[in-house]
Amino acid sequence: MLLERIYDQDLAQAGYFIGCQAKGEAVVVDARRDIDVYLDLAKANGMKIVAVAETHIHADYLSGTRELAAATGAGIYISGEGGTDWQYGFDAERLHDGDAISIGNITIQALHTPGHTPEHLSFLVTDGAFSDQPGYLLSGDFVFAGDLGRPDLLDEAAGGIDTRFEGAKQLFASLRTKFLTLPDHVQVHPGHGSGSACGKALGAIPSTTVGYERLYAWWGKYLAANDEQGFIDELLDGQPDAHAYFGRMKRQNRLGPEVLGERGPLPELDNQAVAVDLAADKVTFVDTRPNAQVHEGTVASALNIPAGNKAASFGAWAYDPETDDRPLVLLAPDQDAAQEMWDHLVRVGIDNIAGYTTGLDGLPTTVPALIRPEELDGFDAALVLDVRNKSEHAAGHIPGSEQLSAGRVLWNLDQLPADGPIVTYCQSGVRNSVAASTLRRAGYNVVELDGSYAAWESWQKAGENAPAR
Repeated sequence: MLLERIYDQDLAQAGYFIGCQAKGEAVVVDARRDIDVYLDLAKANGMKIVAVAETHIHADYLSGTRELAAATGAGIYISGEGGTDWQYGFDAERLHDGDAISIGNITIQALHTPGHTPEHLSFLVTDGAFSDQPGYLLSGDFVFAGDLGRPDLLDEAAGGIDTRFEGAKQLFASLRTKFLTLPDHVQVHPGHGSGSACGKALGAIPSTTVGYERLYAWWGKYLAANDEQGFIDELLDGQPDAHAYFGRMKRQNRLGPEVLGERGPLPELDNQAVAVDLAADKVTFVDTRPNAQVHEGTVASALNIPAGNKAASFGAWAYDPETDDRPLVLLAPDQDAAQEMWDHLVRVGIDNIAGYTTGLDGLPTTVPALIRPEELDGFDAALVLDVRNKSEHAAGHIPGSEQLSAGRVLWNLDQLPADGPIVTYCQSGVRNSVAASTLRRAGYNVVELDGSYAAWESWQKAGENAPAR
């Protein structure tokens, strides 16, 4: 048996490729939308992808299940559990608790493990060529290394009302009746790693075991004592801010994401034509450079979505394709970089890319407004806005500032003053540049705190340690 983890550092998301060498067939679980990685893996191992499955209706990324099935002819397998309110809206094979997918000697059995979501499935894998007993669990957003999938996302991002409490009870039951009944040796391969907003304390290691989690995970003591209320209280306390785009992901994944098909190379655009479109507000310009370079000058009203490991997350914070149909123009050093950026963006359903340009010559530019920490006290700001997570704000913030995380600003503009400058900050400046560009694009007067909270804190400490005169 071949078991490969395909990990997306951007969204801290893991999908899995399970292959039978003897039969030359493979199953992919929780695929992302840029599917070349799975096609390349199948080709390299002489396999055909015959089935594509997913653990649940995802909130943090747009599923590639339909995309990969369309490209390979594979069958689609999704959850049929969770009741009528949690059924997928597209044709596929529905799996219920105990149902299985088989390829050669490999059996992939569905376990209904509700809690994170009502329809959630985990997949118990048995390599029949090696043993008649299961050895692996693809746990999706049920059990992570050192943590559990949060049950409050339906409330936070999908319009639910107090579903978190029932979800927490379901999670407690799923652990007791499904997870802890498995042998200790079973390897657990979760759907997310450290950095995901689908839990509050996810470990960075790629896998764990049932026995290790039983002994050392924070929740083990509550299960051992059958303390459901203590478990619920700790599980729900301190969960991170849910990004607002999660609601869009839920809706699209439930109905079935649009199938893109083969994407050709992005065209390089002429800056003169781009300038005309910018003047007519027909396109949205995306500066993919680091914030330090953006602060030296960028296109007026450009979004700053830095290329790299968080491009999909930042893109989904800054641009909502449900409310803005203007295609994106990417600033990128070359075609390969632009194409890679597009790969990241389609993972969160940002598909409409007009093309790219390699420079700013001939485009209307501006220098974003900055303010130094020592200038803040005398500055007449309508609002000082902390765009970090609420836990970061609680641990220390600039006095008088209000908190609204960068992943939520675009959806909560009614909380912001329409007149007067808004001073924004995060921890070091990266998230702040994304949020500030988003607000400027929406018409707000924004001044970024240079160096953000880290610089302000250093300035405060320097003042405290200054010799008395």
